[in-house]
Amino acid sequence: MSDTALRAPLPARADSGLRSAKFRRLWPLLPTSIFLLIVFLIPVSQLLWLSIVDAGGEINLDHYERLFSTTLYFNVLKNTFSIALWTTLICIVAGYPVAYLLASVSPASRSGLLIWVMVPFWTSFLVRSFAWMLLLGRDGVLNQWMASLGVIEQPLKLMYNFFGVMVGMSHAMLPIAILTMLSVMQSINPNLTRAASTLGAGTSHSFWRIYFPLSLPGVAAAGLLVFITAMGFFITPTLLGSPREMMMAQLIIIQIEEMLNWGFAGAISVMLLVAAFSIFYLFDRVLGMSALTGGASYGKSRGRDGLLSRLGSDIGRRFIAGISWIGWGIGHGFHMLFRPKYDRPGGQRMTARWLVGLAVIIFLAVPTFFVIPLSFSENSFFGWPPRGFSLQWYEAYFSSAIWQEATLRSVGVGLSTAMLSVVLGTPAAFFLSRQQIAGKTAIIAFILSPIILPHIVVAVALFYAYSYVGLIGTNIGLVIGHTVFTLPYVIITVMAVLKNYDQRLDQAAWTLGADQARTFRYITFPLIRTGLITAFLFAFVRSFDELTIALFVSGGIATTLPRQMWSEALLNISPTLAAVSTLMLVFVAAIILIAEFVGRRSRRR
Repeated sequence: MSDTALRAPLPARADSGLRSAKFRRLWPLLPTSIFLLIVFLIPVSQLLWLSIVDAGGEINLDHYERLFSTTLYFNVLKNTFSIALWTTLICIVAGYPVAYLLASVSPASRSGLLIWVMVPFWTSFLVRSFAWMLLLGRDGVLNQWMASLGVIEQPLKLMYNFFGVMVGMSHAMLPIAILTMLSVMQSINPNLTRAASTLGAGTSHSFWRIYFPLSLPGVAAAGLLVFITAMGFFITPTLLGSPREMMMAQLIIIQIEEMLNWGFAGAISVMLLVAAFSIFYLFDRVLGMSALTGGASYGKSRGRDGLLSRLGSDIGRRFIAGISWIGWGIGHGFHMLFRPKYDRPGGQRMTARWLVGLAVIIFLAVPTFFVIPLSFSENSFFGWPPRGFSLQWYEAYFSSAIWQEATLRSVGVGLSTAMLSVVLGTPAAFFLSRQQIAGKTAIIAFILSPIILPHIVVAVALFYAYSYVGLIGTNIGLVIGHTVFTLPYVIITVMAVLKNYDQRLDQAAWTLGADQARTFRYITFPLIRTGLITAFLFAFVRSFDELTIALFVSGGIATTLPRQMWSEALLNISPTLAAVSTLMLVFVAAIILIAEFVGRRSRRR
């Protein structure tokens, strides 16, 4: 065959076949991409466009001139950055020992400890905020205990200030940091530190020079998720803070609900988005977007080109070297504390790793349970201590049509959201975990963008878009809005499951004559079923607890349980909220036990 024939263009039928094959390859990604394009990217773009045009559609920057004409909004932005930054630092410092403990203990111990991290993680932000109001109040648990011990004479002001906000925010975000770091730590080969020890490296050197650098992608990913989530948070600052701790999300809510000023709310949202994208850009340049899915490693991140990456690597190496020598000196002085010793056969002395880890886990798990006794008290106010025994607050909940309707709507919306998220997210997770294509990092960034951007911005954007299509106050609008946030989590969860899946099992089924549909039904699905159930339950709980979307999209008509709790908390905090919070705790605990039962049953098989 001549060279001319080889260079000849493909026939139209062959070219059409190539396009068809390319489409068939990309189809698993299309449902997720189209969904996010229509209900996320377009509404957010509309909101941002609204901030730079007037009522006549002409370009007008008056909203931005107002934004920068006074120091008020700059101070609110500074508060937002300060609270988000301190929350991030506290969560990383307190969460790292817990994640390290969970990653280094036996699977049986990890399973037991992880439950106490998952309970607050799956518990409503509102319930946890109510618990801290009970603990930190002027007549709260902590003040009463310290007074009874003679530590204080006058109650301390632990709430409605920066301290109260920090305690509540750290408690709310800490599980996110722990679970994000744990996903990376579990992929670190423990033989690496053991090999360093056999070559003469001390405990501190092997940890700081080997283990800690390998865990940095998890630390950075946890910091990014906590920081961005904290920037758009408004529940805890509203309930535990004062006007001095106002954040940008609270300012957006005021502009929408009280001022009906969409354009200025859009301008404030732009400020939040610029801050979020700046942080995201730095993260991607230093570590890469794949660190959010657990796919990056320290060694790979160091290979990224660019000044930021080289500068970060150089500073990081010097910092780690200094810390390792400091740790070596401290370890020499407290050798018996940091190194486990056996006092008796079968017994192990408590190490600093366990002491710090258990202290943080207690901080996470215990506060919420203080709400339970209050739900059975005869008190007519939300305060401590509970007096007497009464079921009147449960009776008030079960006899209220409003509470019952809100609960049923939350359950129905949660189940629909979880189903839609799994149906859309599972094919995308298969594609992203098994296919290598150009622009994969950009695709992952787009899919994860709903959880990277402040939730308040997405909620306001959906509210504005829904007003044109009649979805405000509808269950369909709630399901679509909740799916925007739960879909990325489902994709990440399923990708983590597929990361450990042996594709040779599928290939063996194909060689024996099974097509792709039968292979998925009889081979793939039974092996990943536990992961899919976990993703479904996670999406359900996230939807059941979602307040930001419901605050805008429900329109005060299709109220959900979190929205009803929020309204009650702003008007009058009564023990009825304690009863509802207790029922939510029981509900979440039941879901966790179901997930654990399904997981153990699957492992036995």
